[in-house]
Amino acid sequence: MADDQNATRAPESDAQEDKAPVAGDAPPATAAAHAVGEHCVTDRPTPSGLASTGEIIKLNDIDVYISKPTDYPHAPSRLLLLLTGGTGISSVNNQIQADKFAAEGFLTLMPDLFGGDTAPGAGVAIPQETNSVIEQLKIKAAEVTKSFLIDMWLAKITPDKVMPILHKVIDAAKEQYADSIKAGDGIYAVGYCVGGRFVLLLGKEAAAAENADEEAGAVKTGPFIKAGAIAHAASVTPNDFTDVVVPLSLVCVEDDPLFSEEVRTAGEDYMSSANLEHEVQVYPGVPHGFAVVGEYQDPAIQDAQATAYEQLLGWLKTH
Repeated sequence: MADDQNATRAPESDAQEDKAPVAGDAPPATAAAHAVGEHCVTDRPTPSGLASTGEIIKLNDIDVYISKPTDYPHAPSRLLLLLTGGTGISSVNNQIQADKFAAEGFLTLMPDLFGGDTAPGAGVAIPQETNSVIEQLKIKAAEVTKSFLIDMWLAKITPDKVMPILHKVIDAAKEQYADSIKAGDGIYAVGYCVGGRFVLLLGKEAAAAENADEEAGAVKTGPFIKAGAIAHAASVTPNDFTDVVVPLSLVCVEDDPLFSEEVRTAGEDYMSSANLEHEVQVYPGVPHGFAVVGEYQDPAIQDAQATAYEQLLGWLKTH
């Protein structure tokens, strides 16, 4: 029960406590802008000059944003599932993220994990920093309401709801993009925020019944992916690592309440004991959600974002 409660806790109710400022620290307004939860459920401003290039299609009646390498299908391309955070597939930033992987040779499928029911506030850019006390009070009041709504939303993002969606997309991909799956000798997956949890579940060896076909006894046996990469996961419990058998790369945020050190350590312990190939990099001084495409004023966060992308991309390319 404790794991379930932690897995459905709203980002805002887990926000990091403010630390006493020291020389060189960001001013209070900047620190507030780096509050943990906002970056998981609300888009950063889209970087100037960037726009998405893919399209939303239907695969087995599931909305999927697809981004293809420019030379596909004339040149081999590996198939990548990109599982988003709460902002979903209509987020331009998420779409650009998918395009970045496509530009590196991955036919990228980004399924709608939430049936169009994205996180409260999704699609609204995080406001620029402000020093106005009144404006900050207004923002805090709005965050209280939003936190409650996000708690309710997270409670609905369960394996029972999401895994059947992923299986439908995978089944369709095996028919329509068999060439890409063959080129990569399997399916790759990268997940951000809540999407990260489902990369773990796709990488499990254990069997899972399909809810819609339980009476017929339909069972799918994992793993469903060849390798996985995860950035600042959310809603993960230690048990989610159990039975994972695919190589994993983890981008983690230091002191991240949404992916605590306790959960991370439990995951590392399991992967080590299972002799599972893995890498874990912890990034200090960045907000939860930093690895998703989005504009930041802080050069240190910009650099960390680029480094995290190279970590994820490098892992996928070498596996």
